[in-house]
Amino acid sequence: MKRRPLILITNDDGIDAAGIRHLRRSLDRVGETVVFAPKSEKSGASHSFSLRKPLEVVWRDRRTAAVDGTPTDCVMLAVRGLMARRPDLVVSGINHGPNLGDDVTYSGTVAGAIEGTLLGIPSIAVSSVDWTRPKFAAAAAAAARLASLVLKRGLPRNTLLNVNVPSVAPSALAGWRVTRLGKRIYRDVIVEKRAPDGRKYFMIDGADPDWEREPETDFAAIEQRCVSITPFHLDWTNHRAIADLKRWERCLGRRPRAAAPARRA
Repeated sequence: MKRRPLILITNDDGIDAAGIRHLRRSLDRVGETVVFAPKSEKSGASHSFSLRKPLEVVWRDRRTAAVDGTPTDCVMLAVRGLMARRPDLVVSGINHGPNLGDDVTYSGTVAGAIEGTLLGIPSIAVSSVDWTRPKFAAAAAAAARLASLVLKRGLPRNTLLNVNVPSVAPSALAGWRVTRLGKRIYRDVIVEKRAPDGRKYFMIDGADPDWEREPETDFAAIEQRCVSITPFHLDWTNHRAIADLKRWERCLGRRPRAAAPARRA
């Protein structure tokens, strides 16, 4: 009998979030699922992990673990020792809200997929594009279709998929688009406040961000009610800039010499 694919699920909204429940139900039709998710919300955690800090893992059943840590911690613990076998796929989500444009740099959901990719496992991050009352059916169905395809075809090396799905009924989706990251327009302001005891503190506030209207971006796809699939590559090197920046070496002078070994007294 052929063994079913093993899918590791994580998120950043916490193990009790509605999005992860919808995702699991959908992916259970694709393979065997195991959940390692933060015990509480870790939105905005980005790719942080708990170096040299104790991490509590509470097993709710044999395939579900709540971790006192970040999404990165969850994937690292699961893959490097606590799962019975190595997963065939990592899926992070369904996030309660979009991960579009520059937002991905802050996202714990995307970070879960990044960690899976760093560990050599095909990985997908999935978000439902509604902050307030997201509808997860379309995102869950999209995740299952993509998971099946990735398990069959794989992904390029060091590449993950960032998927955003309009918060509409599945029948209302207009299609699928492979996109590039768009550009956010932030309107953040720093607000100074006073605590009851008189101490000063600050909050980052402001109006909702906008985005630059450019075709073929993740924002444009969502505006057209399409599923946005953006491939991310983990090599952040700007290879085109290397040739130009090489000229700086002359301006910077000779390369520093290696430090001489210290003399014994």
